[in-house]
Amino acid sequence: MAQPAPPSLARLLPFAAAALGVGCLSLMDAFMKEAALVTGTYTATVLRSLMGAALIAPFWFWRKTAWPTRPVMKLHIERGIISAFMALSFFFALTKLPLAEAIAISFVAPLIALYLARVLLGEVIRPKAIFASLLGFAGTLVIVGGKIGGGDFDHDAALGLASLMVSALLYAYNFIVVRRQSQVAGPVEIATFHSGIGGLVLLLFAPFVATPPVSAALVPLACAAVLTVGGAMAIAWAYARAEAQALVPIEYSGFLWASALGWAFFDEAVTLPTLAGTILIVTGCWLATRKGRKAPETA
Repeated sequence: MAQPAPPSLARLLPFAAAALGVGCLSLMDAFMKEAALVTGTYTATVLRSLMGAALIAPFWFWRKTAWPTRPVMKLHIERGIISAFMALSFFFALTKLPLAEAIAISFVAPLIALYLARVLLGEVIRPKAIFASLLGFAGTLVIVGGKIGGGDFDHDAALGLASLMVSALLYAYNFIVVRRQSQVAGPVEIATFHSGIGGLVLLLFAPFVATPPVSAALVPLACAAVLTVGGAMAIAWAYARAEAQALVPIEYSGFLWASALGWAFFDEAVTLPTLAGTILIVTGCWLATRKGRKAPETA
């Protein structure tokens, strides 16, 4: 009996691209934490967005055939505004929490998105999705409880957790906007307006909260901008060539990256409650996105 042929390279490439994208974005988080600690969260976030737009915009101008229509432009503006404050709150949380903990808690965003999809898109929430969201909530409580029990829950930790939950809510709504946006625009156009509009929106607050850029932050920021563009494009390329349900588990490799990078960059240890809570959250996300088997057809 002949052995089945091994998977073709073309079939494996989307998974490799998704893994590369997650790795790039996880490394970007580490560089952004370093930059935010040096020059301030607001300044670091604005500069990253503007640098990213400067990197990707020439490719869009080179490839574009027409300016986005008014409905498409409204989606770009909506996503840019959401992403601006989502990034600002997330990077602020990184300055207050260990990298692995922040990434782990941010995984609840897809579960929150389930309920937003019900309210905004009229999607039906399946019973297993409700159970999945409860698992995710329990995982978050385990991580937070670990900090309280370990005596690490101080004012900074409370600020970080509050900021992270704001970021998760915005990230969940971001899923809804991206779903509509991806149906009317390509990945290069989306990446260009995402970074450009986000940076311009945040610039409006410069007179009130900006701090002078510190030269020591420029290299980490440049690395973060390159990694942001590269990671986003790799993930967009992967999701255009493989089913989302097959690629979603790769997203959770971000916790492994965050654990290693947090230890290497900032000497952060991963606690047992963080690991246990992450398992619960990831299990919940996996259950929520797992497609059930089709019932056998009857004659």
